[in-house]
Amino acid sequence: MKVLDLQCRHGHVFEGWFASEDDFQSQRERSLVQCPMCADDRIEKRLSAPRLNLGAREPAATPPAASGSALARSAQAGSMAPSDAAPIDAGMLPPALQAAWLELARKVVANTEDVGSRFAQEARRMHHGEVEERAIRGQATPHEAVQLLEEGIAVMPLPLPAAAKETLQ
Repeated sequence: MKVLDLQCRHGHVFEGWFASEDDFQSQRERSLVQCPMCADDRIEKRLSAPRLNLGAREPAATPPAASGSALARSAQAGSMAPSDAAPIDAGMLPPALQAAWLELARKVVANTEDVGSRFAQEARRMHHGEVEERAIRGQATPHEAVQLLEEGIAVMPLPLPAAAKETLQ
């Protein structure tokens, strides 16, 4: 099994598991490998360090006082005060934000009804009291979205990645 660090052309980084290098190349050529954030199928491998399993050793514990970063101190304190603001390692932040975004998107999918292209009609029916209000999602053209806003119906564009709509294997 090969575990590869992958990246789409938009800079989203994710991990993929493949039986072999040939399997990865075959799937990529058939556009089967897609970014879980934006569904882009132009995927490239990133440099990654091999993982060597050299036995079960407990990780070395770092005492809280030894951690010199403001981010680590603020995590222990529970918040970050402006005076503690320090540059955050950009290499750590994007994957965490991507994971948070996917979690939020999955919650939206789980707690809303997909009405598809009937979104504008359903939103109007709820607004006018024709049907009971409920959480819905779907597709609307930019023109339909503007019309809904002009009618006083609150809508919000929310692009949902394909990975939020199905379970990842």
